[in-house]
Amino acid sequence: MGDGYCVEIKKGGVGLHSWTVKLFVLCTSMLAINGQVRYSIPEEMPKGSVVGNIVQDLGLDTKRLKTGRARIFTEGSREYIALNNDRGTLIVKEKVDREEMCGQITPCSLYYQIILENPVELHGIDVEILDINDNAPLFPDAAVKLEISEGSVVGTRFSLDNAVDPDVGINSIQSYSLFPTEHFKLNQHSHSDGSKYLEMVLQTTLDRETTKEHVLTLTAVDGGSPSRTGTVKIHIDVLDANDNAPVFSSRIYKASLSEDSPKGAVVLTVSASDADSGVNGEVSYSLAHTDNMADVFEIDSTSGDIKVTGSLDYENNKQYKLNVKAMDQGRLSDTAKVLIDVLDVNDNAPVITVMTFSDHIPENAPPDTVVAVLNVKDSDSDKNGEVRLYVDKDLPFKIKSSSSNIFRLVTDQNLDRERVPQYNITLTATDQGFSPHSTTKVLLLKVSDVNDNAPTFETSSYTAHIMENNSPGLSIFSVKASDKDTGHNARISYYLEETQMNSDLISTYVSINLESGVIHAVRAFDFEQMKELRIKVKALDGGSPPLSSNATVTIVITDQNDNTPQVLYPVKTSGSVVAEIVPRSADIGYLVTKVVAVDVDSGQNAWLSYKLQKAADRALFEVGAQNGEIRTVRQVTDKDAVKQKLTVIVEDNGQPSRSATVTVNVAVADSFPEVLSEFTDFTHDKDYNNNLTFYLILALVVVSFLFIFSVIAIISVKIYRWRQRKLYYKSTNNLPVIPYYPTMYSDGTLQHVYNYEVCGTTDSRMSDIKGMRPCSQNTLVSLSRAGTVQREQKQNDFGDISPEQKPPNNDWRLPPNQRPGPSGAGPLPEGAGVVAGTGPWPNPPTEAEQLQALMAGANAVSEATATMGPRYNAQYVPDYRQNVYIPGSTATLTANPQQPPQQALPPPQAMPPTDAPKAAQTPASKKKSTKKDKK
Repeated sequence: MGDGYCVEIKKGGVGLHSWTVKLFVLCTSMLAINGQVRYSIPEEMPKGSVVGNIVQDLGLDTKRLKTGRARIFTEGSREYIALNNDRGTLIVKEKVDREEMCGQITPCSLYYQIILENPVELHGIDVEILDINDNAPLFPDAAVKLEISEGSVVGTRFSLDNAVDPDVGINSIQSYSLFPTEHFKLNQHSHSDGSKYLEMVLQTTLDRETTKEHVLTLTAVDGGSPSRTGTVKIHIDVLDANDNAPVFSSRIYKASLSEDSPKGAVVLTVSASDADSGVNGEVSYSLAHTDNMADVFEIDSTSGDIKVTGSLDYENNKQYKLNVKAMDQGRLSDTAKVLIDVLDVNDNAPVITVMTFSDHIPENAPPDTVVAVLNVKDSDSDKNGEVRLYVDKDLPFKIKSSSSNIFRLVTDQNLDRERVPQYNITLTATDQGFSPHSTTKVLLLKVSDVNDNAPTFETSSYTAHIMENNSPGLSIFSVKASDKDTGHNARISYYLEETQMNSDLISTYVSINLESGVIHAVRAFDFEQMKELRIKVKALDGGSPPLSSNATVTIVITDQNDNTPQVLYPVKTSGSVVAEIVPRSADIGYLVTKVVAVDVDSGQNAWLSYKLQKAADRALFEVGAQNGEIRTVRQVTDKDAVKQKLTVIVEDNGQPSRSATVTVNVAVADSFPEVLSEFTDFTHDKDYNNNLTFYLILALVVVSFLFIFSVIAIISVKIYRWRQRKLYYKSTNNLPVIPYYPTMYSDGTLQHVYNYEVCGTTDSRMSDIKGMRPCSQNTLVSLSRAGTVQREQKQNDFGDISPEQKPPNNDWRLPPNQRPGPSGAGPLPEGAGVVAGTGPWPNPPTEAEQLQALMAGANAVSEATATMGPRYNAQYVPDYRQNVYIPGSTATLTANPQQPPQQALPPPQAMPPTDAPKAAQTPASKKKSTKKDKK
């Protein structure tokens, strides 16, 4: 039970721009019908126009509209109003024509229900459609023709048809006017029901001889703003005689009939009399023009009987208004009003409309949970329109009524999906009329599962057997649990309850498949260590919260014959030989010794039997099959050897059986020295075998160590050489090859030029250095092109150089400090002068010498560039990209076919004694020289 409210909101029509809100009634409802709102809007509003804001008027919010899936329910087939959930407003969905929808019925309203879910709420919406003056008055005929006798007396009345205006209220016809009014005037009369009729009254006598025809204009004016008018022309022909008009016996006739009246049924009979006689007194009847009346009723022109010609429907039209006209042969007439009331009969069955319905309901839903909200409508009236809604009493549901035509289907008791998974709910609606009609509707309601059942095992304890020495991963046993729930609630997972067994977790022994419940062995079991394993398995469903149950699984480990018998006596020793002494005078059955053995297996796998491995035909000893006692079977003779070796086989009773052997040394002698001499060879053989094994192992270790050491040494040498070559290759590619020029000048010009030409390629890791030789005195060097050394020579400077290869220089026999090149750069003999060229290198220069020469050349070039300025040009630098120098030879190969072969180094010649100035050392040259000294 809750208090509701009803609000009436009126929106003005054309020319009105205000809203009026009026609280008109306080309502009380049983269901969540929390509010009733009434709006008034003018007809013909365009689509999308706002009718009202239900969020403000009902106290709701837009979020509630969205979560509750708000929607409009209408009983009609057409939806003129729509709900905008985003803004919470009612808008015009389809243009409304009040005249088409309601005709002359006032007020004209649309009734809607706004439905909200979760929880279910109903809000009534009443939208009244206000009339606007959109229709002009219209006369039934385009022109009216009357014949009036000139003998008509003043005051004679002539009936005129009213104009029709579909609008109502102030917008309907308010007045009529007649023009001209020289002979006639217009009178308006009202019936008792408020309807109007028109009469044209003759004011002055007519004279046919003067005017044969009169034309009048009848105008109808409505009360709209602005007003609309309709006109009709009245053509009057002036006749002679017939001065009496027919007169009805009553101005208003009333009748009633049921809506199921058959066609042809007589409703009533009207009559009119005419004082004239003869032809002028004959009266004929007709129905004046009325909307759609000709399809429902007709009148007999002679008798005046009004009959039914169409079907009547109380739900569409409850009353019919007819205008009956009586006219004599002189065209004189009179009119009367006929009111026909339609009586309702129970001809309509109730209609059940589902406003909201959820086809799934959880099984834990409490009683009085709303399943569906239904609208039951019967178009009949009074008792015929009263309906009742019923549901089968055997179902756990009941009906609650919240208003005259809105019902709720709610649960009456707790539901159990496991017992009844779904319900076919049959709803029956019956009206209360005579010969009642009923309608049924079936709803299929499915019960959603709730996790209210825990998994159950087939039994609370299981026993499984497994043979020891099993392979890991072997399937041992399978447990199975069932759950009465469905879906995720019935999806069962299996887990092991983590406990300890022999200080180890149970999961180190077995595992279980999460889905199938199959138990697998994680390790191989040993019966001798563990006889059985007891685990707890938990079955857990997938519900929220999950439910579980436990079961105990006992895994019994079965023994397997996997252990050989162990001999306890005689004890096996490695250093000495134990022998049993049997005197030669021993009797038959003499107990020599007893072999004691055990088997850690159980059952028949541990039953042991004893026997001799090789029993001769005249054996001196035998062993007891069950007790292992070695006894003599005959007397000792002189032929029996002193040293006896008995091999006893100890065998268990398993399948397959396992056995162990033990050697028993027996000495047949009467004295200990005799025994000792016979058993000295045992230890000698054993020591020899032990020494041989030791030497073989030692030799294998030494050979393996030498092999590994050799492999590591070879790999180290290879890596070292590779790194040295890579380092030298990078240094020769990155350092510029620049010749060295001594700084011997007095006036800014070099008198003698010396250079070191270095032959190096970018594609080879080996380079060569050529000694000094004289060049042109005007040779200048420029660093305009880095990394490239060019050379320009004059033809007359080298005209005396022979292209033939000269014999090798014998300077290599000189001491190291007197050899040419960097390796012999020691102090020169006094007065020897300066050596310009001493021939090729006797031996290939070392890498350090090549590097030092390159760095010294770079320093000299930088100093010459700073001193000589612009005259130092790169065009005089020799081109090493086109020349190939052959180490150990005086010839040079060139890529230019026009250039003759050149000597790599000219023959040595003495130069005037001159003190060669030392080039200033840069930090880079100092660093290199220091490294060379260290080397």
